[in-house]
Order: sequence, then C-alpha cells, then structure tokens
Amino acid sequence: MLTMLRVYGYFCVLGFLIADTLSDNDINGCEEQPCHNGGVCVGDHASYRCLCSLQSRDGRLYGGENCTVALLGCNANHCENGGICSPLFMNNRHAYTCICQAGFSGLNCKTPTVFSFETQGHMYVATQLLDPEAPLNVTFSFRTRHPIGTLLQRRVDDLLLTIELVDGRLRLSSLRGQGSSTLVQELPEKVADDDWHRVEALLGGVVSLIKLRQPCSEGSCSMASGTEDAFLEQGSGFVELESVRQSLFIGAEGGRSGSAAKRETEYPPAYLGCFRDVFVDSRLVVPAGKLSISSSTQVNVTLGCSERDKCEDSPCQNRGRCLSQGWRSFSCDCQRPYEGPTCAEEYITARFGNQDFGSFALFSLDDDPGDKFVVSMFIRTKQSSGLLLTLANSTSQYLRLWLEEGQIKVQVNNFESLVGQSSVSNGHFHLVMVKLEDRTVALYQSGHSQGTVPIRPVLAQSGDLVYVGGLADQRATASFGGYFKGCVQDLRINSRRLQFFPINKTPVGSFKLEQLTNVTHGCTSDNTCSASPCLNGGVCYSMWDDFSCSCPPNTAGRRCEEVKWCELSPCPSTAVCQPLAQGFECRSNVTLRSDQSTLIYRGNGKISRSISSVVLSFRTRQTDSTLMHAERGSEYLTISLQHSRLLLELQVKAGVGSPKLTAQSWGPVSDGEWHMVELFMENPDLQTSRWIMVLDKRREESDVSIVSSGNLDFLRDGVDILLGGLGPETGGHLAGCLGPVEIGGILLPFYGDTDLNLPRPQDEQFVKISGSEPPQYGCLGASVCAPNPCLNQGMCEDLFDQFLCKCSPEWSGPQCQDSTDTCASSPCVHGTCNIRSGGYMCTCEPGYTGARCEADVDMCDDNKCSQGATCLRGRLNYGCLCPQNMTGLLCNVKIPDIPWYIDKIMIPTLPVSVCLSSRWNYSCFNGGNCSTVENTCDCLPGFMGQWCEMDVDECTSSPCQNGGFCRNLNNGFHCMCEISFSGEHCQIDVSDFYFYVFLFLWQNMFQLMSYLILRLDDGPEVEWGFNMED
Repeated sequence: MLTMLRVYGYFCVLGFLIADTLSDNDINGCEEQPCHNGGVCVGDHASYRCLCSLQSRDGRLYGGENCTVALLGCNANHCENGGICSPLFMNNRHAYTCICQAGFSGLNCKTPTVFSFETQGHMYVATQLLDPEAPLNVTFSFRTRHPIGTLLQRRVDDLLLTIELVDGRLRLSSLRGQGSSTLVQELPEKVADDDWHRVEALLGGVVSLIKLRQPCSEGSCSMASGTEDAFLEQGSGFVELESVRQSLFIGAEGGRSGSAAKRETEYPPAYLGCFRDVFVDSRLVVPAGKLSISSSTQVNVTLGCSERDKCEDSPCQNRGRCLSQGWRSFSCDCQRPYEGPTCAEEYITARFGNQDFGSFALFSLDDDPGDKFVVSMFIRTKQSSGLLLTLANSTSQYLRLWLEEGQIKVQVNNFESLVGQSSVSNGHFHLVMVKLEDRTVALYQSGHSQGTVPIRPVLAQSGDLVYVGGLADQRATASFGGYFKGCVQDLRINSRRLQFFPINKTPVGSFKLEQLTNVTHGCTSDNTCSASPCLNGGVCYSMWDDFSCSCPPNTAGRRCEEVKWCELSPCPSTAVCQPLAQGFECRSNVTLRSDQSTLIYRGNGKISRSISSVVLSFRTRQTDSTLMHAERGSEYLTISLQHSRLLLELQVKAGVGSPKLTAQSWGPVSDGEWHMVELFMENPDLQTSRWIMVLDKRREESDVSIVSSGNLDFLRDGVDILLGGLGPETGGHLAGCLGPVEIGGILLPFYGDTDLNLPRPQDEQFVKISGSEPPQYGCLGASVCAPNPCLNQGMCEDLFDQFLCKCSPEWSGPQCQDSTDTCASSPCVHGTCNIRSGGYMCTCEPGYTGARCEADVDMCDDNKCSQGATCLRGRLNYGCLCPQNMTGLLCNVKIPDIPWYIDKIMIPTLPVSVCLSSRWNYSCFNGGNCSTVENTCDCLPGFMGQWCEMDVDECTSSPCQNGGFCRNLNNGFHCMCEISFSGEHCQIDVSDFYFYVFLFLWQNMFQLMSYLILRLDDGPEVEWGFNMED
C-alpha cells in the first residue's frame, strides 16, 4: 500500500508539471516532434514534456528527456520470486523497481510475507498508537480449511476486539471487561475453503468493521518496491507486554485447536492456517528471523504455507497408521504394543523366570469387567510349559491360561478347556487373546482363531485378583507346568492395561499392581552358555533363552556331539567313506581271480543285534563258484552260483529237526553285469521264518523259500566268514568282482585297520582276519583284448571277461574273419545283386524268378483265357488266341451266329510265322511277320496284339443301319440289308421301287391266269392240290 501511495504521488507531480507546461503560451515546443521511440509529446509554446511509451521497441524500453535513452536498469534482472522488473532513468542514472508477487516484498522481492500456524500459536505485534482510541487499519490475506479459529485480537485497555472464524464465516466481536461478548459484524460468505481470502479491518474503540476484498489473482496484488518497505517485525524495539495499554495478536494467545467457541478470557479456538501480506497501518508485518526460538511474543509460527499432508512424512512409527485431521494435522492409530502421539513409546516388557527363579505378578481389579471381557497379551518363550495367567475371586480360580507342550491351554470354571492348534514356544512374540462372550470362550493366536467351546457363565468383578506368571503357592503352580519362563508385554483386560512398569511420557489407565516378585524390566535372556553346552571344541553363542554351537569342521549336531568322521579323510584313496551313526565305513569293490584271494572275516565279539539279512553285489561270467560261506558245526550258510543261477543254502539250529533251506534265482546272473542280491527273513521277529531272495531290487520277481529257518546269529562271534571261495586248493573260487557285502547291516570291510588313516570307532564290527594275498581294489576284468583277437583291423571291445569285435564294413564274423561282399561272385543270373547282412538278395529282371533269378516266369500259369482259347506266353504278360466263334481279350465274348437266310462268306485262312528269340521261339498269327523288337510281331491291317492274335472286330461300332446285319471280315465288314434298304451301310430306303415292281408282276400274273382259265375251259379237267408242311 505504501508503494501504491508513492506511485500516486509521482503521477500527481507529473500532472502539475504538465499543467504548468500547458499554461505557458509563448512557444509550442511539440511542433518539432522531439519525442522519439513512440513517446507522446505534451507541451505548449516553448516548453514540452515527453511521455515515453511503455511498449518495448526492438526489445527495449526508452526514457530520458526525449525518450532516446535505452533503459538498462533491468538488464541484470534483480527481482526474485517471480517479481517483475521495471527499469527507470532518473537524474541521468539507470535504476529499476520490482513489482513483487503476492507473498513477497522488499527491494528485490526477497522477503517472504507468508507464514502459518500448523499447531496452536500466536504472534504479538506492538502498535503504540498515540491515541489508543484511534482505529487501527489492518489488512491481510488468509487461507484455511478449518471452520473455527481466532485470526486476530486487538486489546485496548479492557476492550477486546476479535476477528474469528465461526462455522466457516468471518465474525467481528467485542468484549469489554468481564461482560459478555457482543457480535459486531458477521459476513455471510463461507471462507474455510482452502482458498486465499483478503480482509480489510478497521479496529477502534468507537468504530470497528471488517470487509472482504477481491482475492489476489495472478499479479493482481503485485506491489512496487522502489525502496525497502517499513516493517513491523515481531519483537523488534517494542516494550514488554505487561507494560502496554494496547496490544495486537495475530492468532490467539493460549488458543486450543479445534475447541468450540468459549469466553474469550478462557482458551479461544486456535487458528490453523496461513497468513499473507499482513499490513498494520500500512506497515508490513513479518515473523522474527529465528522461528525455532519460542517466546511470549511468537509461538509456533512457521514460514511459508505448506500444502503437504503431514501423513506423507510418515510421522507414525512402529507400523502406526497415520490419520489426516485436516490441514497439517494428524493422529496416529498405533499398533500394539506401542503408544504415544507418534507411536514411539513401547509398553515395557516384563521378564519372568530370569535365571530360572520363580516369579509372578499380582494385580487387583478395581472395576467390573462383567461376563463379557477379553484378556490379551504378547508372550515370548522357549519353554514348553508354565502358568501364564489366572483370574481368581475369593472362592475359586475361574480362568486359567498355561502352556502345555508348547501350546496355549485355556480352562474356565475348572472344567471347560480349549487348546491352541499351533505352538508358541519358538522364541518369537505371539499375541494371545482369550475372549469370553455369550457363554463361549474363544482363543486367538496372532489373529488366527484356535477354536471356541461353550462354557458356564463367568463374572469378573471388582476385587478379583489377576496372577501373571505363576501363583504365590509353588506347589499349586507346579500343577500347571510350573512358573512361566519368558516375557509378557502389553497385558490388557478389555482396553485397560495391567502395567508391570509405567511408560515414561504417555500416562495410561492400569489396574492396580499389588505384588511383583522376581519380575525384571525388559525382555532379557539367561546366559545359556554359562554351562558350556557345546562339546568337542564347539564355540557357544548365547541366544534368547537358548544357545547355538559353532562346531569345528569335523563335528555336527546341536551340541557338536556328532563327529563328521568322513571329513577327516579316514579312508584310502581307493575307497569311499560312508558315515554311520557312531562311526564310518570305507566302501569299495575288489577283484578276485584265484583261490589265493579268498577273504576271511570274524565278528569282534561286540555284535549284539539280531542278524536276519545278507546283502552283497557281484559281477562275473563264471557259471559255478562260491560267493560266501560260513559254518559252525551243523549250522552253515552258503551263497553260490550253480549253472549261472544264484543259490542260497542255509541250515541253522532253530528247532528240533530243522530242515535245510534253499532259494534260487529265476534267471541267470553270469552275464558280466553287476547284480545285487538281498536275502532276508520274511518275519525276523519270529524264531523261524521263510527267507526271501530279491535280485537287483526286483521285488516282484523275488524268490521265497519253501521251508522256514532261523536267523544268522551264529555268525556274530567265533565263526569264519569266507568271501570269494572256500579257501586255497579247494576249487570253486570266484573269478570276478565283489561289491559291498553286509551281514545284518554291518559291512564286511575289504580294508584292514592298518590300511585306514583312522580306526573305525563303532562298537559292532566284522573284522578282516586274513587273506592269502591282498585283494585288488576296484573291478578289473581279464585282459581279453591284449593281444587283439580281432582280424582284418577289427576293434576289440572289453565286455568284462569277454570281448566283442567291431568289424569294418567289408568284414564280419566273431573275429571279423568273413568277407561281407557277398555279390563278388555275381550270383544273380538274370538280376541285380544287393549286399545284405549275412548274404545277398537278387533283384530279378522281368520274366525271371528264383533266389538267383535263374528260372523263367511262365506267364501262362494260372492264365484266364476262356476254354478253347490258346494261351500265348510273353515275357511280362500273356495273350489269348481265340477260336472262330469267340472274341475278346480273354476270348470270353461269343460272336453272334449268321442268320440262315444269309449266305456264308468264306474267309481265307492266313499264314502263321514262327520267330526265333533269345529265350524261346514264338509265333506271329494271321499273316503277321516277325518284328525286330524281340517277342513282338508286325501285324497286317485288321489285326492287333503282341502276336497279331486278335482280329479287330470292325462291327463293334455298329456300322450297319436300318436293321442291317454286319459281318466281320479281315480288315473290313459287310452289311446284309433288309429288303427295303440298300447301300454300304444300308442307309438307302428302296421300298417304293419294290411296290411298282410288285404291281407289274401282279398284273402280268393276272393276265396269265386269265388266259390259262380260258384255255382250260376248253380242255380236260385237272385237279390242283397244295400240301402245307409245318
């Protein structure tokens, strides 16, 4: 506003100068047009003034006396925050002024004039008018979405003038002394719409009013700043509040956000929103520089007007949900177990059973939860049993919660029980909730229902006791698994807490704590490593009420109690280490080739298990040999090969007169492939049982013994067990390979203790006693390919004690001794030879057959010529020579007989020629001659066929018309016409000619008859007679 007054004064002075110029009547100075660049000349007589154009010329503005000076003041564009620079030229110096956007002021528009109250606050402005009763002129813009709030208060002695928002409308009210508030003015417009609104107010003891002005649009409230504005900065040079008679507050001192309108002397509702361009008596009001320092003159003032929702900054901690409460305010919906304005405070956890001390807490109820209530808490434990909570009155304990095998168990009225479905003793926090309502009890774990059961009515009343973690009586506590060991947090009955330890900042309602025994602050853990639980050099790490052992590389198990023997490389390089529960075994294959390689074993005297099975693997091409044998007295076990089949023979003293047991494999096993045999009792728990033999895990083809026998316990001690034969010079030794052999699940090792890097630690063992010579480790067949048995550069393939020759294509046979070119001798007489595996095959020429194409094919075999016809044999086909009355390809079509009234024409018989051929002689019929093409003839016209055997029937096309009879001739035909027709094809009708001939003959015959009759009348009588023959 101050700038506007300055501009107004500038134009007034300009007007006076123009008027003075116009009053001079001496010389009209504008006649010479002194103003340039669009300037307008104003003058009279000898003087003039140039009003320079505000429109740019060539991108520049011009000034000076004649508008000829290019204005350079805005070249550097010193205006900030969207301010518009206007260049000036005064006193022969370039200058500028900034027209600032709304919300900014100052010489270069650097000073922000926008501030806000995000929470309840105020700003004190000292006015110090000489006349306190004089009205105070205040203009400001504001923006809010809250319908209630105190925008401004002015106090003069005991008079309080207030501009406030009530139900979204602006209201001016006054209050004098302790009287009642008086409404001075209320504007009808609703302005709590989050838009900027501009207010002008006149606040005085006599006259006070408010009015709304048109809000600033883009640039409509711009302010020119030729010089620095005069500011009323809060707290700069003003006296203390207590020593002044008058005061002005922006906002409300002591206001409370969201409260309803009350007496202004109490806490008026606080304004939450923004201010902009506040002027008090044309002096701009801005906040103090250090907004972080609160004082009685400035409280909770924030520079700027942020539209950002507070919830976007995620102010709620620990998974709390932020709820927006309007402009820049929020509330937090906290997740359990957190509290506070931002969910930053956590309910303090109580530790029970620390260092295994019995502990409990006791609360008393001071209200009546009634027959519908909910008990909930967070628990954390690694213990599978323990009492959690008991609700008791003076007569009984009507609700119990305890742990049983890691699951929550609820009991109501000492009778109805409900057990959770999942374990909670895993060291994690679980929210446990028990809900009693409508004569049912329901159990929930971490929000998941664990079931409900019906109960008798339960009533919780004031004075009842709540025991947590156990009871005062140790023996009674032991009935429910003993004292609870773990942590409890945020224990509630309905929404009211049972606090073991109060939280610091946020007070909450809690039932009264009566006793706290051995319950500690926080969820600490016992020192579980103090007892050194880790074995074999393991390092213990303490976890919450648990421990973890970091075991050395060769150990395993929770306490490093399991030694990983195989990681210590106890076996030689030719064996594979197999870990056992208490030791290891070294497994490999061995090759046995002579009676000197028989292996002998004996139990170490510590075998206590019952032996009811034998498992072994072998590979051989022998048809007869001994794989395993052991005997003691009349008891013996033999596993052998007989005629390529596996045979089990067993005799044990299982009872009086125990029979010999045998079992044999179905198929041969001496094929050079690996085979595994499993021998076991069908029912090892009985004294005697049938034995089953399974070969290569094909249980569907297993063999079951007919008789029953006992187990193999006689092998446990004092009995020699032989593998691969019966000993030196006994014969029947195995020539092949043995894989792992187990008796009763105990391996018969191929290595002695001296062959191992570490002794085997297990108790039950079979020990290798001796062998005539050390076995050959691995499975190696005989050297069947050295020297190479295959001839003609055939390649020898070792098939374990047997070879296979892979021959080149030219040779075959077991040793590539036979040539594969079977066509070299040209065995096919009349055909092409094709090499086939094991021989040859002939593809015969046409007309030949036989394995070597040596026989002619007689095409007349099974011919179809009709009876009486002669078959003519060809190379690829045959023909039929028909008799005179037959025709057709197969002579099966009869030639029609010639009618009796037609004279027969003698057809000459044509000669037959005999022709010579490379395969056989043949004939050419009907005058045909031998052709140069073998087995064919050159035929006369009218004949066809390979041997001219077919007379072409020219009558086939029915050439004779009008009922004429066609006779076939050699290379032609003849039509026998009816009496009325004539011509080559009987095509000429001659019936009229014959009629006239008949009349002529009849006339002559009549005349002759007449003559004869006349003559007869003169002569003797003669008798005429006719004989008609059938």
